Amino acid sequence: MTQGRPLLNRRLAEFGTTIFAEMSALAVRTGSINLGQGFPDTDGPEEIREAAVRALRAGHGNQYPPGPGVPELRTAIAAHQQRRYALTYDPDSEVLVTAGATEAIAATLLALVEPGDEVIALEPYYDSYAACIAMAGGARVPVTLHADAQSGTYRLDLDELRAAVTPRTRLILLNTPHNPTGTVLTREELAAIAELACERDLLVVTDEVYEHLVFEGEHLPIAGFPGMRERTVTIGSAGKTFSFTGWKVGWVTASPGLVTAVRSAKQFLTYVSAGPFQYAVAEALNLPDSYFEGLRADLRAKRDLLSGGLAEAGFEVYRPAGTYFVTTDIRPLGGGTDGFAFCRALPERCGVVAIPNAVFYDDREAGRSKVRFAFCKREDVLREAVSRLKGL
Repeated sequence: MTQGRPLLNRRLAEFGTTIFAEMSALAVRTGSINLGQGFPDTDGPEEIREAAVRALRAGHGNQYPPGPGVPELRTAIAAHQQRRYALTYDPDSEVLVTAGATEAIAATLLALVEPGDEVIALEPYYDSYAACIAMAGGARVPVTLHADAQSGTYRLDLDELRAAVTPRTRLILLNTPHNPTGTVLTREELAAIAELACERDLLVVTDEVYEHLVFEGEHLPIAGFPGMRERTVTIGSAGKTFSFTGWKVGWVTASPGLVTAVRSAKQFLTYVSAGPFQYAVAEALNLPDSYFEGLRADLRAKRDLLSGGLAEAGFEVYRPAGTYFVTTDIRPLGGGTDGFAFCRALPERCGVVAIPNAVFYDDREAGRSKVRFAFCKREDVLREAVSRLKGL
């Protein structure tokens, strides 16, 4: 304490050590299988790793790269958006490379949100959303995705979304495919969100890092809907698509005015990062369709393996339509409804680590009995985890 004040900025007072750090440390301490944090346990394509090595040896990116990102990567990002979604972006004025999607989220919210602005976020939400809104001085307004045990899915209530908009609402923060629920927003849902944003003159920030990990349905960028091109900031990332999460290469695509605003904040965060890796990711984005199809098929099989094992172990399983994660309800196991206590005890009980979903909610009770498992691991690891979990 100095001058009678806590050392930590009061905007961040509610945020301590992340649950991911806590549970990963618990996994190491107990020698458990870590199905908590969403990182693969194998590297991505060898040719992309070699591309990074070539860039290092050739001296590409070893010194400060251009602030907006190397031209090769910005061009590849624009080409990816055009090829996949028929969205045209100027690599020079409408693409910005960031230190992963995490920095993209932070820079975007710091740039666009002022103290007192309200930010609507779909709940449960990735934990950095809440922290970044707080750092910007905004007020988060959660709209809850509701679990439907009968269908084993989560759904957005569009009436609740409309009711959440007030004169102070600045933007809607979307995440589709959605972490942690695995929900993929439908064309009808996205069209309704787009109509609402245009009607109320709102910005939309959309985190689409799992765009290539859709198992049911299709990924549709909201920037492609009528009236949304000029009011949407789209965030992407290489980490989840190419299984090089440590490289921290992300990006923003948006209209020139929005990119300029985000860059104004980003330049005082990292300024630049991941120089040689940017060249490698430029090559990765140009991989043939067979790579993306193979990635999706591999993770779909792993989803089915873990989901089936969790159901056999007695969990209620919410089958994800996308992402790395499957959400479960622990109540059928009969050991209580406290997801925190369950996850902290699970390593000692059966040698597996998971994440309590309550950390992703403002209303902790809404996610109290829900627990998230990651399936972006080797098949043998998932089979061993399933075997251990059946001991519950």
